[in-house]
Amino acid sequence: MSQLKQLLCLAELDQQQLAGLLDLALEIKQHPNNYSTALKGKSIALLFEKPSLRTRVSFDVGINKLGGHSVYLDQQNGAMGVRESVEDFGSNLACWTDAIVARVYSQQSLIKLAQSSKKPVINALSDLYHPCQALADLLTLKEQFGDLSKVHLAFVGDGNNVCHSLMLGAAIMGMTLTVVTPPGFGPDAHVLLKAQALGQESGAKLTLSQHVSSASGADAIYTDTWMSMGNKADPAQVERVFAPYQINTAVMQRLAVKNFMHCLPAHRGHEVTSEVLDSDYSLVLQQAENRMHAQNAVLVSLFA
Repeated sequence: MSQLKQLLCLAELDQQQLAGLLDLALEIKQHPNNYSTALKGKSIALLFEKPSLRTRVSFDVGINKLGGHSVYLDQQNGAMGVRESVEDFGSNLACWTDAIVARVYSQQSLIKLAQSSKKPVINALSDLYHPCQALADLLTLKEQFGDLSKVHLAFVGDGNNVCHSLMLGAAIMGMTLTVVTPPGFGPDAHVLLKAQALGQESGAKLTLSQHVSSASGADAIYTDTWMSMGNKADPAQVERVFAPYQINTAVMQRLAVKNFMHCLPAHRGHEVTSEVLDSDYSLVLQQAENRMHAQNAVLVSLFA
């Protein structure tokens, strides 16, 4: 596997690199002691414009387990691009730290950080992509089913950043992915074109639909919150539009799907019922744990 330089979007990876990251994540998960000094002497900036539970803790604890040191910066340190420019943030952090993990509102901020710091930047969530989440999801599916090219995943909900990264990851790995969204809430057209191009190379099958029935027979069904952080849409209108797309026990049984996935936080009783979220169907805690292992694989690869 060629060395990783950064991770702003999964489309930066080829199939060999992505498969290699997943294999390394499994290896780190199974033999953590072998990697306890992988980041010795390294300091990683955790730059967060948005709130977080899983992303912050999984990176903080993961870096510690690899023998590194993390420093957390939130908006109390001054809004990036307001108190000082994104470029000045990046160039200053480069004076002290070895890499930047950034959870931001805009993908453009990540690009500016990478250009100004000339240090590895990891996208911990932006408006367009959530590659670390998708890596954890692919790792979870690999643990459940083995060969990802034989897996059929269905995503039901808003065509958001999580959906985009799943599309790219599934396309690279040759998976079957069905994306089900309400009219007007489909994925970004540019991301769709990129995923389709990648899928032609790998043999992936990508289907877009507005009907939940299209998810029938999938190996796993995945949903996410109906309103992303920062979304200005009217909650009442969103509730009306998305209500037919709720994942509940009746839907799981009707579609004959045995596994449920969600990136969390979940809004119980909205996109998914507690009955499904807490059931034997649910892989959500496995996904959450795998955030750390997948991210650790990225960090190890950056400094290999």
